[in-house]
Amino acid sequence: MTHSALHDSAREHLLLHFTNHAAAYGGERDLLVLERGEGPYVFDTAGNRYVDALSSLFCSQLGYSYGEEIAAVASAQMRKLAFNTNWATAHPPAIALAEKLAEIMPGDLNHVFFTNGGSESVETMWKIVREYFTAKGEPRRLKAIARDRAYHGVTLGALSFTGVPGFKEPFGRPAIDVTHVSNTNAFRAPDGADPAAHTQRLLTEVRDAIVAAGPDEVAIIIAEPVQNAGGCLVAPPGYWAGLRALADEFGALLVADEVICGFGRLGHWLGSEREGIVPDVATTAKGITAAYAPMGAVLVADRVAEAIHGSGLPLRHGITFGGHPVSAAVALKSIEIFERDGVLENVRANEAYLEARLAELRALPIVGDTRGRGYFWAMELVGDAENRTFDKPERDRLLRGFLPGRLLDAGLIARADDRGDSVLQIAPPLISDRAVLDEIVDRLAEVLTDAGTFMGVESAAATAAA
Repeated sequence: MTHSALHDSAREHLLLHFTNHAAAYGGERDLLVLERGEGPYVFDTAGNRYVDALSSLFCSQLGYSYGEEIAAVASAQMRKLAFNTNWATAHPPAIALAEKLAEIMPGDLNHVFFTNGGSESVETMWKIVREYFTAKGEPRRLKAIARDRAYHGVTLGALSFTGVPGFKEPFGRPAIDVTHVSNTNAFRAPDGADPAAHTQRLLTEVRDAIVAAGPDEVAIIIAEPVQNAGGCLVAPPGYWAGLRALADEFGALLVADEVICGFGRLGHWLGSEREGIVPDVATTAKGITAAYAPMGAVLVADRVAEAIHGSGLPLRHGITFGGHPVSAAVALKSIEIFERDGVLENVRANEAYLEARLAELRALPIVGDTRGRGYFWAMELVGDAENRTFDKPERDRLLRGFLPGRLLDAGLIARADDRGDSVLQIAPPLISDRAVLDEIVDRLAEVLTDAGTFMGVESAAATAAA
């Protein structure tokens, strides 16, 4: 099919995720249709090449050059055992993958429940947590503490934890009673320049939320190591240790949502490893197979699994395709490639370089802040030298009008987002070397220079001169 035919067929039949379909199919620019990839690059059906600076929504950790290796193990598994469930049975790839994950994950996260993706992992986490507290004789623990603007999934249980009102309100009352506390955005915080004070205020708010909800009714505290929505929000020093202490004090479980941050995005198997703590449960997906097949996994600490095992009751949760043998084989091969090719080491070696290059962008009037870790970064976009936030019409003009097309013209795939303040995010494939990182930052500089001109954002010097 030609590019035009593909575009027309998509318009007639394909419902796109989180997409304004009228804009996607009725604008001046055709829908982006990608047909192949190579290394950190992808190519569309019109023959254009782009740097995939978003790893196809934080998924393609290894880029696009390992297809033959992955295909070989997938093909071999299909010929041997194309499918079997994990409902009261098992198969070698799922067993081997669970064992490998127990080996590489921190602490006592030695038990694994397989899913097909991030929202399923978060849903599964909640049901495992409920089974745990029921087994312990604490069935009243039906509440959770999550963070404002944090995104944890689209299914109705996972949506309860999500702190983005616009994503939730059309779907009615949340399925789970969740209190949302402040996120860790230091750029906009009144005490953001004082990390100790910032940490103390945030942890006091979490404590107060637990007390208000009822300490014997709160089941979990859930957070991402670096929060995606709002633009790569990094926690101040001591924050995660404080969450760990609060969970222990009040008998709740600490849950790390690692769907984005896990599997190398921050240079470790889990992003929470950087914080020096071990969660009781970790939700993962996306990078576990480097996106060569759909899969997710919920990692569970010994004491949680042992309480469920010891209850004598079945685990009342199941997903037909969770732990699919082909996906499990692909995940095992992906982890092997990570270890063989030093992928985690590559991220750690280049993090400071990428941070320094992105910091250069703060010289542009439209860039108020750059923040992130590993290969997961955001630039907060501002309206003037005083870091004014854009209003709704301005955000629409910039994030949904100007930037998508200008980024593609620059041969760059990145994410403009305003679930918090206005940001532009990147998350390069973890195999990217410094030459690729330079290519990304140099193109960002061009795009953001033009964005500043488009929005009429002037430097402090220009404003003073005027």
